[in-house]
Amino acid sequence: MAESAGASSFFLLVVLLLAGSGGSGPRGIQALLCACTSCLQANYTCETDGACMVSIFNLDGMEHHVRTCIPKVELVPAGKPFYCLSSEDLRNTHCCYTDFCNKIDLRVPSGHLKEPERPSVWGPVELVGIIAGPVFLLFLIIIIVFLVINYHQRVYHNRQRLDMEDPSCEMCLSKDKTLQDLVYDLSTSGSGSGLPLFVQRTVARTIVLQEIIGKGRFGEVWRGRWRGGDVAVKIFSSREERSWFREAEIYQTVMLRHENILGFIAADNKDNGTWTQLWLVSDYHEHGSLFDYLNRYTVTIEGMIKLALSAASGLAHLHMEIVGTQGVHEEYQLPYYDLVPSDPSIEEMRKVVCDQKLRPNIPNWWQSYEALRVMGKMMRECWYANGAARLTALRIKKTLSQLSVQEDVKI
Repeated sequence: MAESAGASSFFLLVVLLLAGSGGSGPRGIQALLCACTSCLQANYTCETDGACMVSIFNLDGMEHHVRTCIPKVELVPAGKPFYCLSSEDLRNTHCCYTDFCNKIDLRVPSGHLKEPERPSVWGPVELVGIIAGPVFLLFLIIIIVFLVINYHQRVYHNRQRLDMEDPSCEMCLSKDKTLQDLVYDLSTSGSGSGLPLFVQRTVARTIVLQEIIGKGRFGEVWRGRWRGGDVAVKIFSSREERSWFREAEIYQTVMLRHENILGFIAADNKDNGTWTQLWLVSDYHEHGSLFDYLNRYTVTIEGMIKLALSAASGLAHLHMEIVGTQGVHEEYQLPYYDLVPSDPSIEEMRKVVCDQKLRPNIPNWWQSYEALRVMGKMMRECWYANGAARLTALRIKKTLSQLSVQEDVKI
């Protein structure tokens, strides 16, 4: 303890001597202003070309603070000057290199010479820049997004306007022509595959939807109006694009148009700027689908023959090998209604028809009527598992034509 007190006394004497000479050196460009505990006449301030120093040590149980200037010539050895070294037992010393940097209580042992550093102080200009910068950037991003959206909307509306004002459509879309006239003129004068694509787009984009008349897994069916006539609009959801494309491609097959095939009018993808709708436009039938009709009305024998003959005629027109027909029941139910859900998937139908090889039931009482007996026999022959054994569409058409003559059915 005596040695520590002696060392402290010696160090205090050196520091005080140094503090007494700390004011040396003229105030110049490189001069540094420091706090000085022994510079009473100089308002406790000294100047130096070296460093400011603060030293904190205990002497006789009291904590002492010494602040002074160290000339540059006394900052030796270079890199770890003696006056800036700390001792764990005796003192806590720190050197710094900015004006009055030793005025605060710096209790961090340095142990080595630190590079000069200026205190970081935010002024009014810097604060304004920090606040205004992000705000300006945010407004800039909003403006850019608005301009991009506005540009896409203009492009979309201009495209619609150009489609409507396409001079190549002026003759075919003259106001005195109805939809039926348009379909007839352009279908009979071409390949029979429907309207040209540019006419389809123009027709689809001028249809006004009226009411929804059906809904399924693919999307919705609407009744629409175009130039005073009703049309059916099948709207696919965007995730059903493949189904829409496949169906549109089938309808636009060469020579597909026939009186016993649903009349195709147009296909178009309508972009309203937010999402895309996939449209198929066809003839409108007020009684709905065959399923809707059979649920609402009782089918007579004459009606049964008409339905079957029209279906067979349409199938025969498609190609010579397509087969198929539909039975009827007093209280109509879909085939396999008791085996699969009301909206079955392809996999569910494949298991029933292909794996289990089940066929719809034909009531025994059909044998009591010649027309129903012939119809039932023909249906069974269309259901053979072996495709080569099934009736051809042409054979079905001839059989139904003979049946219509026998039953005196006027087609």
